[in-house]
Amino acid sequence: MAGSDPAAPAAPAAAAPDTVKILIAGGFGVGKTTMVGSVSEIAPLRTEEPLTAAGLDVDDLDGIPEKGATTVALDFGRITIGSELVLYLFGTPGQQRFWFMWNDLAIGALGAVVLIDVRRPESSFAAVDFFERRGIPFVIGVNGFHGLHPYSPEEIREALALPEQAQVLLCDARERESCRDVLIALIDQLIATR
Repeated sequence: MAGSDPAAPAAPAAAAPDTVKILIAGGFGVGKTTMVGSVSEIAPLRTEEPLTAAGLDVDDLDGIPEKGATTVALDFGRITIGSELVLYLFGTPGQQRFWFMWNDLAIGALGAVVLIDVRRPESSFAAVDFFERRGIPFVIGVNGFHGLHPYSPEEIREALALPEQAQVLLCDARERESCRDVLIALIDQLIATR
């Protein structure tokens, strides 16, 4: 280019943002796919398949009779938090027969959101146990189906036998801002413990 000084230093390239892998976990039908989809800034990758008669003996639809599909591998989404941080969200499958994938999905994850459906809190006990045993930091997101939150965070913490410092956050998996706030609480926790 005419008139440019080849000896002049090049402008510094903008640093790439840090990327963080976060798992969205919980039992069958707690809202993991919904959360990833509502907060993702890209069209989420979904591996949902219809529930069929073949799964009637395996799929426990107690409390969720309206559920018509299930995640068979993972959900994937992305959200940018500021100019320096991008979260890659991996939603885990909720059915027990797909839990073998959780170990692979957890590789490289810095933290997790464990979604709880207060209508069926026992469906998320295994997820809490999974992250506690592996020492992966997590927060609890209490998904208020139909906008209802019949229990306080303290009552849920007690029911799940969580330590006092465990964050229990009320949320709505359908609302982007609500999901974003849960993710920010997790990131704040990760920063505070580093």
